[in-house]
Amino acid sequence: MFLFKKIISPFFLPIPLCLTISFVGLFLILFTKRQKSGKFLVSVGICTLAILSYNPIPNYFIARLEHKHHPYTSGIPVEGAVQEHHPAEYVVVLAGGIGYDSKIPITSLLSDLTLIRVIEGVLIYRENPGSKLVLSGGSGSESYPEAIGMADLAKAIGVDEDDIVVESDSRDTKDQARLIKTMIGDNPFILVRSAYHMPRSMALFKKLGMKPIPAPADYLVTKGKIGINSFFPGSGALRKSEIAVHEYLGMVWAKLRGQI
Repeated sequence: MFLFKKIISPFFLPIPLCLTISFVGLFLILFTKRQKSGKFLVSVGICTLAILSYNPIPNYFIARLEHKHHPYTSGIPVEGAVQEHHPAEYVVVLAGGIGYDSKIPITSLLSDLTLIRVIEGVLIYRENPGSKLVLSGGSGSESYPEAIGMADLAKAIGVDEDDIVVESDSRDTKDQARLIKTMIGDNPFILVRSAYHMPRSMALFKKLGMKPIPAPADYLVTKGKIGINSFFPGSGALRKSEIAVHEYLGMVWAKLRGQI
């Protein structure tokens, strides 16, 4: 089922889906007499791709996910953040991607998502004396999974190796929840994950009877002045649309599977 999900899900993302629709339409135009149907499909594919390339569209849907949970301040003042910290024995950080090349530094190997999450996790760990930093992620190479890379970075910036717990066997968030439960049981813990992914992550952990305290990081939608670039399509907006589609589809899939 995991492999099926990984193979099928990319076809529902904006670029593959819109290109598939457009190519089907182009095929009808060039090789059949169904000209109207072909033109319609090409128009739908191109227009949908264009609409999803403007920031306001993905920003709306991502913001609905990102603002479901307040930020955990990790000792740094943040407007609207939860000011009353709940001490926790564990700070759990979920990975977000890694590469492997022994010739480049760890800060370049870890994806931007993972890098931000580790930094946030370390800040929160330092605000909770006596806590353990649980680093979770099994993707990457067999010899260098995400969790190991995260641990290397955490140690490099001063985290005691004895305070680091590594979970490197998981393939997705569902796996992470299941494996982390075997490590920490039902103890309350602080969960660090990208803000847009926090609602699904919280639901997966709670479904197992666990007690996560949200600490969203890596916000994609921030308030700011509207610049002229907001009126033009861009790859950044298209990437946000992919994230939004992936996340909402993930929530639907998890509900259908009874995981949340």
